[in-house]
Amino acid sequence: MEKPQELVSIIVPVYNAGSYIEETIAMVQAQTYQNWELILVDDHSSDDGRERIEKCIAAGDKRIRLIVRPANKGAADARNTGIQNAGGRYIAFLDADDIWMKDKLERELAFMKEKQAAFVFTAYEFGDENAVRTGKVVHVPPVLTYFKALSRTVIFTTTVLLDTDKTGRELIQMPNVKSEDTATWWKLLRNGFTAYGLDEVLAVYRRPVKSLSSNKLEAIRRIWNLYRREEKLPFLYSCYNLFFWAVRASLRRL
Repeated sequence: MEKPQELVSIIVPVYNAGSYIEETIAMVQAQTYQNWELILVDDHSSDDGRERIEKCIAAGDKRIRLIVRPANKGAADARNTGIQNAGGRYIAFLDADDIWMKDKLERELAFMKEKQAAFVFTAYEFGDENAVRTGKVVHVPPVLTYFKALSRTVIFTTTVLLDTDKTGRELIQMPNVKSEDTATWWKLLRNGFTAYGLDEVLAVYRRPVKSLSSNKLEAIRRIWNLYRREEKLPFLYSCYNLFFWAVRASLRRL
């Protein structure tokens, strides 16, 4: 007798994403792996995103859940709210403006079970503001440990899948810092977990021309603060990692 599929909780922080959110919901509904719950955490948006989500829920898909927050507290806190309300063994993160391939969950879950892993991620491709694929692919290593991860931010949040039976839920709570996702991956790796990379493009990173990540000085400041304040790395070791991080980040965008 075939074993029933295990539930995947997909957590989406939503802030003024009304122009994307219906597409995002439809994209999840089209996944080849169908045993999921979609937890949309509205972070006190001021657009019509909430109404659009409620319209999708009213259409009858009981796998979609909306959590409305009374105040804007940022993506980290929104994701943590999603984690706290998740019913699935597996946690997947998806940003409202990014794109998944239709077999993303199926392929990644199979890979996770093959590797008997707690933490997996995949390759991805840059898209423009309309999510049109640009051909710029970020390939990922087969294995990523803590010390290797410090000099490369190759883990894209929208590609991550976690097995909470192995990690627990406390460890995957995101800190309230800039680049909270990177800080969380480093925390998991620092605590002895290994991240396994599936080098298949299963997501598209929508990158508007004036996106936050395009601000290079701000990106450098964020990663430096993670080294010094969160990881408490020595000054020279921080400089070493920052140099190789900057080289890899630049090559990734060529």
